[in-house]
Amino acid sequence: MNLTSKQRAYLKGLAQNIEPVFSIGKASITPEVTDSVAECFNTKELIKGTVQKNCLDDVNEVARTVADRTRSTLVQVIGRKIVLYKPFKDEPEIKLPK
Repeated sequence: MNLTSKQRAYLKGLAQNIEPVFSIGKASITPEVTDSVAECFNTKELIKGTVQKNCLDDVNEVARTVADRTRSTLVQVIGRKIVLYKPFKDEPEIKLPK
């Protein structure tokens, strides 16, 4: 899903107030991490996660890989924080601007 700059800015604003729900550590992206992130999308459309300092992989590459594996959209990477968006199939809760 491609987001416009206006939609991306809107999601970034919403993400400021949410707490990280997943963490990627030394083992980097394992199937368990991917599964737990995918499970988070069952209850939330917008999630935030962190990449720990002991993860030696590039944060941007980790973010893109997690987004690809969970079929979500990468909203932003700031420092070691990742924000991902995946709308609900039936009725999205977050109404994106046109």
